Amino acid sequence: MKTFVGGWARLLPVWSIVFIMLGFCLPAMAALGGDVSSVEADRAQMKASIKVTQAETYSVQEIQAPGGTVIKEYVSPAGRVFAVAWHGPFFPDMPQILGAYFQPYSAALQAQPKHYGRRPLNIQQPGLVVQAGGHMRAYWGRAYVPEMMPQGVNADEIK
Repeated sequence: MKTFVGGWARLLPVWSIVFIMLGFCLPAMAALGGDVSSVEADRAQMKASIKVTQAETYSVQEIQAPGGTVIKEYVSPAGRVFAVAWHGPFFPDMPQILGAYFQPYSAALQAQPKHYGRRPLNIQQPGLVVQAGGHMRAYWGRAYVPEMMPQGVNADEIK
């Protein structure tokens, strides 16, 4: 006897990932593609510490949340966040850190082949790259906009 698996059942793995990401959210960060001016407000709201590191062609605003998750915001000399990376026990608030790029991210996530099991997420589009993975209490990821990256910056530098 053959059983019918409805549309909702086929989307279960995708929605599971989305709900997990939203369920383990942290407070706001500066958004991908946005202005760096909101970083200090984010730090104060999170009651987090911040460390700024200057590289040759960009700066990294590293926010350490009390819960242990670290979010790095890569800022161009023009003051725009061209990449974000995270690692720690919780996923960051994806709509907040991706900003205007959350909609393309959501669409790409839904278009991903449906895989059962645990595989890292790898979305590679011309205007957005998102890679994430991990397991409970040990998540990691990065997102960047290739055309916003300063000249000479390699994607491998975003960690």
